[in-house]
Amino acid sequence: MSSSDIFIGETIGTAILILLGGGVCAAVTLKASKARNAGWLAITFGWGFAVLTAVYTAAPLSGAHLNPAVTVGIAIKDGDWKNVPVYLAGQILGAMIGAALVWIAYYGQFHAHLTDREVVGGPGAQDTAVKAVEAQEKGAGPVLGVFSTGPEVRVAWQNVATEIIGTIVLVLAVLTQGLNDNGNGLGTLGALIVALVVVSIGLSLGGPTGYAINPARDLGPRIVHALLPLPNKGGSDWGYAWVPVVGPLIGGAIAAGIYNVAFA
Repeated sequence: MSSSDIFIGETIGTAILILLGGGVCAAVTLKASKARNAGWLAITFGWGFAVLTAVYTAAPLSGAHLNPAVTVGIAIKDGDWKNVPVYLAGQILGAMIGAALVWIAYYGQFHAHLTDREVVGGPGAQDTAVKAVEAQEKGAGPVLGVFSTGPEVRVAWQNVATEIIGTIVLVLAVLTQGLNDNGNGLGTLGALIVALVVVSIGLSLGGPTGYAINPARDLGPRIVHALLPLPNKGGSDWGYAWVPVVGPLIGGAIAAGIYNVAFA
């Protein structure tokens, strides 16, 4: 596959992944959404179906890595790094596009949610502005969870460890069950298996951190959250942003090492 195919495939596939995955988070979170308060099961299955749709769409072009941790894991397994920058560039760009599309699709709901006094607090504009500043200082704003992940208990080593463990499970599943005949991306059956693994990780390991298990999935939408003109949006929690990048990359590398020792 050519570099242009890889870049286009990863951009389109990751955009679909974030559009549908971030979309289910918006549907469950925002007050004017028909799916408001649908719960964790809706989110985990929504993300699983998002993976399935994105992989089937992108696989013919790029092999559908859609995740820097998967790309790094495959590169370590094969010892081939030449296309890694192209994969990563497509994934980050696609994640940003997908997050922007979520904002467009839920534009009215974002505005209604972030101007609702029950959400932002205060009887007047001055109090609302104060709440927004406080949210900025504290880190995560009231809709950041639509775009990126955050911990329920902020303990850095545990948060990193949780992301490492979840990503090891994901990348081991990709390397042992998911790769196509060429070994450079996900095959048809592998896509279904990996989508179900993502649901399993969400149900079993998603509680502590929201299971980023994908640096592009977290970083790209977090950048978009910081840039979007959302009223009273609060902060993008950049103090935590390194965790869902570093943890999954370490997890992907460890999974590749386990594969090379135990399965190769």
